[in-house]
Amino acid sequence: MGDLEIRAAVAADVLAIVAMLADDPLGAQRESPDDLAPYLTALERLVADPNQHLVVAVREDRVVGTLQLTIIPGLSRRGSTRSIIEGVRIHADERGSGLGTQLIEWAVDESRRQNCQLVQLTSDATRTDAHRFYERLGFEATHVGFKLPL
Repeated sequence: MGDLEIRAAVAADVLAIVAMLADDPLGAQRESPDDLAPYLTALERLVADPNQHLVVAVREDRVVGTLQLTIIPGLSRRGSTRSIIEGVRIHADERGSGLGTQLIEWAVDESRRQNCQLVQLTSDATRTDAHRFYERLGFEATHVGFKLPL
C-alpha cells in the first residue's frame, strides 16, 4: 500500500481532515466541510500549543488518516502526565488496512516519549466497532464519560 508518513498537520491538510471528520453519521451532523475558516483558526491554536499534536497519516501524497494527541500535566496520580487521543479518523479507502493501529501506536509511542504515565481516549457510545478496535489494542473501558455542551 505504499510508504506511510505520520507528520504534523498543516493548513493544506485541513480540507482532507474535515472531510474525514464528517464522513460518518455523527460527524455529518457536527462538521461543516464547506466552511474551513473555523478549522483553520483552530489549527493555528493547536500549532501554537506545544501540548497539542494534530497529525496526519499520508500515503502517496494523500491524507488518509488523522488524530489529535493532547499532553496534560497534572497533580493526580502522583503528578502524572497523561495524554488524550481524540479525533481518530481513517479514510474510507483505508479502513481495515492496519492504518488505525499504526496511528494509535504512534500516539502511544509519542505519549511515552513525552513521559506520560497514562493514555486515555473516549469513543461515542454508539461506535461499537471502534470500542472493539481500542480493546484489541489494550485499552480498557474503565470509566463513564460525561459531556456538557456549552
